[in-house]
Amino acid sequence: MKSFIARYRHAWLLGYAFIYLPWFLYLEKHVTKNYHIIHTWVDDLIPFNEYFIIPYILWFFYVGGTILYFFFQNRRDYYRMCAFLFIGMTISLVICTVYKNGTDLRPIVDPGKNVCTWLVAKLHQADTSTNIFPSVHVFNSIVVHIAIMKSSCFQNHPWIRRLSFILTVSICLSTVFLKQHSVVDGLGSMIMCYALYPLVYGENYVSIRRKAARKALS
Repeated sequence: MKSFIARYRHAWLLGYAFIYLPWFLYLEKHVTKNYHIIHTWVDDLIPFNEYFIIPYILWFFYVGGTILYFFFQNRRDYYRMCAFLFIGMTISLVICTVYKNGTDLRPIVDPGKNVCTWLVAKLHQADTSTNIFPSVHVFNSIVVHIAIMKSSCFQNHPWIRRLSFILTVSICLSTVFLKQHSVVDGLGSMIMCYALYPLVYGENYVSIRRKAARKALS
């Protein structure tokens, strides 16, 4: 039992869910009026397409599956990706807490048209049109793709890297084609990725992690 705990002690990071989920649900419940609507003319040029619900839902498996893979296969990449994800997700929560925001882009959807519209209708029931900036869907997708590209685990698996890129682009597009987000939300996520990248993959972070690893072994 002790060896099992020692081997997987890095699971403590997943406890972040107990910070993120209650905070997010609080915002979903309380940010229901008097919020700033994010809507640009570019959004009006993008048509609604219910079939993008497929990559939108795949996001959950893409992010969760990659976390689990690194958890069991590469602790170093796991720490890096979680740090990247959780810092950005926390910043997103802080922004939504201080700057209450939402969108009015969602169209009326006929759930009886096909399976995809039914899924979109269910999504609308479960998820409000508030707390959208920056887009966590976009941010997390880009972070996961970066983690896959930077990991030595996939250096000899170009098809996985290509599929990751295609899925990331599809997920980012799904946020605007489903009218879940404005293009502004996606741009905000990209800027946040650009700003946080050096903190996680810069030399300072690598040096800190190596020192921590040596200290743990001593």
